[in-house]
Amino acid sequence: MSKILVTGGTGFIGSHTVVELHNAGYEVVIIDDLSNSNPKILQQIEAIIGIKPEFVELDLCDEAKVNEFVAKNTDIDGVIHFAAFKAVGESVQKPLKYYRNNFYSLINLINAFNSSVNLVFSSSCTVYGQPDILPVTEEAPTKKAESPYGNTKQIAEEILQETCAVTPSLKVTSLRYFNPVGAHHTALIGELPIGVPQNLVPFITQSAIGKRGPITVYGNDYDTPDGSAIRDYIHVVDLAKAHVAAIKRLESGKADSNYEVFNLGTGKGSSVLQIIDAFEQSTGQKLDYTIGARREGDIEKVWGDVTKSARDLNWKAELDIDVMMSSAWNWEKYLKDNPF
Repeated sequence: MSKILVTGGTGFIGSHTVVELHNAGYEVVIIDDLSNSNPKILQQIEAIIGIKPEFVELDLCDEAKVNEFVAKNTDIDGVIHFAAFKAVGESVQKPLKYYRNNFYSLINLINAFNSSVNLVFSSSCTVYGQPDILPVTEEAPTKKAESPYGNTKQIAEEILQETCAVTPSLKVTSLRYFNPVGAHHTALIGELPIGVPQNLVPFITQSAIGKRGPITVYGNDYDTPDGSAIRDYIHVVDLAKAHVAAIKRLESGKADSNYEVFNLGTGKGSSVLQIIDAFEQSTGQKLDYTIGARREGDIEKVWGDVTKSARDLNWKAELDIDVMMSSAWNWEKYLKDNPF
């Protein structure tokens, strides 16, 4: 049984990936500094999989502690690196906070393993900006990031690619996510934003349950069928399973090179207004929303070409928009009865 280190493993995508790794027969150890997650998630994971995963509270920016951890855990076979700050708005206000955390943590991790490890890196479709051609493929050029957060993902990919070019023992897969939503079917884990949600779906669920006021749709004059912005939404459980597929590909030695990139999405886009409608249809909850002005930095439309992921990772998204919305709503209702 391979042992996989999951950094940021108590977060939204991390916690679901821990569950899927366990389901696939892996042993998991989690590192998290709990700066943007809740320690109760460990109990929730245990309730789903039947065992409490090994957990170490650690700030990956602390080089000495990272080195000490890796030295004591020589049986780790691979790493899935989620740990990073990710609030776009905050990154604009506090760029140095994001550059320090997101780069130091990655560099310290690679150095601690002496640049010899199978690493799956949590990247983002933000590296594409507004693509010239849709659906966007992995070969599409990256564009200037709209935020320091997005820039950390671009530069981190460059760091990994350039290091892999001169370090055959470092094997990396960068996974470019589109828009993860939804929650585990048990409703025991899901997205847990701190403060006002920056993403559409958690704001929708919080609005529907009464935590927030009306939803603002930022712009209805885009060049899209209904005028609202389009994104490629993917269920978080499908996304988690893709990380398992990426680890298996690295372990198999079948990668085309020691640095690979994959899009993770459904391959089709949904508009903001379509998401609102899907939520209402799948849950029976009527939403209150208003149309506002476009939001600075928002991209008009983007969805991914996932042909490469289907072919090389042997993975594809299976859960549809209705499941995404209903599972997110079930999680929100769980939180109401079981506040964290």
